[in-house]
Amino acid sequence: MTVTIVGSQLGDEGKGGIVDLWGDAADVVARYQGGDNAGHTVVEDGTEYKLSLVPSGAVRGKVGVLGNGCVVNPATLFDEIDALRERGLDPDVRVARRAHVILPYHRVLDGIEEEVKSDSDSEVGTTGRGIGPTYEDKAGRRGLRVGDLLDSEVLREKLEYVVSQKRALVEDVYGVAVTDLDDPDAFDVEALFEEYREYGRRLADNDMTVNAGDFLADRLDDGQEVMFEGAQGTIIDIDHGNYPYVTSSNPTAGGAATGTGLSPGVVGNGEVVGIVKAYLTRVGSGPMPTELGGVVGDTPGYDEQGGGDNEELATYIREEGGEYGTVTGRPRRVGWLDVPMLRHAARANGFTGLAVNHIDVLAGLDEVKVGHSYDLDGEEVFAMPATTERWADCEPNFRSFDGWDDVDWSAVAEAGYDAIPENARAYLDYVSDELDTDIYAVGVGPGREESVVVENPFR
Repeated sequence: MTVTIVGSQLGDEGKGGIVDLWGDAADVVARYQGGDNAGHTVVEDGTEYKLSLVPSGAVRGKVGVLGNGCVVNPATLFDEIDALRERGLDPDVRVARRAHVILPYHRVLDGIEEEVKSDSDSEVGTTGRGIGPTYEDKAGRRGLRVGDLLDSEVLREKLEYVVSQKRALVEDVYGVAVTDLDDPDAFDVEALFEEYREYGRRLADNDMTVNAGDFLADRLDDGQEVMFEGAQGTIIDIDHGNYPYVTSSNPTAGGAATGTGLSPGVVGNGEVVGIVKAYLTRVGSGPMPTELGGVVGDTPGYDEQGGGDNEELATYIREEGGEYGTVTGRPRRVGWLDVPMLRHAARANGFTGLAVNHIDVLAGLDEVKVGHSYDLDGEEVFAMPATTERWADCEPNFRSFDGWDDVDWSAVAEAGYDAIPENARAYLDYVSDELDTDIYAVGVGPGREESVVVENPFR
């Protein structure tokens, strides 16, 4: 069977920890979209592993697959594999031959384009990893795929076609001399050919490339269990998120089909687990109706003077939750749980279960709020509007819950769901009822053993 792990909010919900929690039952963990802009943190026996490309199942020794929906930076991939091996792990990672390759010029263009957008306050707040420009080339049919790295003639031919276009874009459109860049070799065909041909050799020598759809289908036919690991979250899905403040791929459950080569029926007949952080965070620009306090450069209209009465609370939650980007280290914006957002995510993904993380972070507060609905033009609405501009016009209608005490959360995890403080259970029951979806797990700390497992979707 399959289990698909999907972020239900704006990313950073703790998907990597949930993949690790249930990963022992999986034989294969497959990423189906995104690239090394994903930040997944796994804690095992007190040791923290920060992964941005390698699937989280590597910590448990599972086969990892980067599906055709991913964009792959080979330098990052091999750096992560080598780093894991230095720490005593032996990651087995396979890469779809149809997956597209991030090249140095993609990263350079990512930075230039964000800088240009910042002049008009329209920057998205990307990680600068070249993700968007790579997906642009994929859609424009000028991208290089992993399979191209295995054939030197094809590799050179495609580089000669595309690099001249990229040089012209930098010099003629953005008015930047390639020779003035920090990495002028990013636009040198010969330098790129030598570097990426070598990556192709390493991929081939280690038998790492696969036809992802066939590879995964064969394992399902053999009775193996497959977990699909989404990156980012539903509200930054390029189709279903708050465009243009989105990623360039589909983190939603539908992306698990297109991004692996398996049918929608395979995904739909399995479990789809929505990961929910017990409050809300966001990295980068865009609306956030339930925001408590701002981040300079990200929150619209926010500056160094402070964000009002809730600034202290936002800072407290940020520090307690360690809310800084895994990939970038940037402080995350913090807000109360946004339930219209979750209703939208539940509809778009078809959740069969929920995993709610970080209820321990909210412990000790006298009151915990949720944005239950929005007020929009004098009307109460219960789901996100389709356009970002209209979402920005929404004012949240809050519901309040009595806070819960800070307790020995490790003991709670060991004892089970009924040991969760009563007020926290009331909060969790509210979320479950609003989304009409059972809670499968509750995260009460960063470690694998600090999760309350209600149901294992593989059983």
